[in-house]
Amino acid sequence: MPDSSRDQLIGFIGTGNIGNPMARNLIEAGQQLVIYDLRPEVMENLLELGAESAESCAEVASRCSVVFSSLPGPPEIEAAITSADGILAGASPGDIHVDLSSNSITTVRRLAQLEADAGVSYIDAPVTGGVPGAESGTLTVLGSGDLDAFERVRPLLDHIGSNVFHLGEAGAGCLFKLLNNVIILCGNQIVQEALVLGTKAGLDPEDLVEKLRLGTARPYMGLAPYLLGKRFDNPSFTLRLAEKDVSLAIEAARANQVPMPVANAAHQTYLRALSAGLGEQSFLATLQAIEAAAGHEIPTIQIEGGRASL
Repeated sequence: MPDSSRDQLIGFIGTGNIGNPMARNLIEAGQQLVIYDLRPEVMENLLELGAESAESCAEVASRCSVVFSSLPGPPEIEAAITSADGILAGASPGDIHVDLSSNSITTVRRLAQLEADAGVSYIDAPVTGGVPGAESGTLTVLGSGDLDAFERVRPLLDHIGSNVFHLGEAGAGCLFKLLNNVIILCGNQIVQEALVLGTKAGLDPEDLVEKLRLGTARPYMGLAPYLLGKRFDNPSFTLRLAEKDVSLAIEAARANQVPMPVANAAHQTYLRALSAGLGEQSFLATLQAIEAAAGHEIPTIQIEGGRASL
């Protein structure tokens, strides 16, 4: 006899910076969650709200017919699915796995097939809007995969995001997310280079930003307060994750024979920053690698405003 209790519980694997507020929004919407993370401390607030803990991904899947995951990247996603104590070890035919992570398109399609072979529907549904969007439940959800399964979980996704889309077959959502991220993650380096050039040439950084905000560069100046203030500690999106996403976008470009010389150049700056030990700082800490190459540091100045959401 089917275990109806599995339909009453929602699984959530990965309750870090962005997964935690998404899980919290599901709880506050009345869902009973079973959660798992390798770091027990990031589950504590959710347990206080009534979530139940599990000892592995397999246990989450064995107790829930719908499982969400929010993980750093392809290796962690693959391990959560295929390891001895992974999702497939506990899932049942007819279950749905919704992965909210950024991933490689080829990995998404391979994992979707693995889960389909086990009778599980894999929905790749990466999100944009960053931690602020996750906190407020206003993320954009870029879903793809089996449409029927997606429609079954759409009411749950509506608690996570205010813009929920189904974009086609497996991998489409991942591609949309990588395109979103490569624009901001590579484009912001032009702002950094311009600020370093301007200040090294003798311009006052605060006056420079003020004037740029009045010109056609205005749309790009939202990051200026983070850059001038050197707000790189305690990031919601690390430089290490940024390098991963740019690398995945370049991988997709290579697979489709699309040259991306600007993205490749920006990726080299991320690699230099990683080699300098900046991986756990904000993705904007590439400024320090650009400053080092120029032999010039922008003065640290605190100005109001700013936004840095992915």
